Amino acid sequence: MVALSVILFPPLLIAFLLVMERVEEPLRRPASPREVGEFLDTANAAEVDTLAQSGLRRALFRWRRRRKGVAGTTNPPLV
Repeated sequence: MVALSVILFPPLLIAFLLVMERVEEPLRRPASPREVGEFLDTANAAEVDTLAQSGLRRALFRWRRRRKGVAGTTNPPLV
């Protein structure tokens, strides 16, 4: 059992790190001026409320998710 854990741990750790890199990449990407302008033109009331309460990053997260049509988590990033 220990040998199996030693053999499987590194590949599982690498797979986890690769998945987390894909999750974090959109969070590190800054918003372009064009994207902010598009957000201000097409945002709904809930997204504007998020902008006022939590800031631009969280509001853009909700806006991007709505535009993609993804019904993902209801908890946007806290950063």
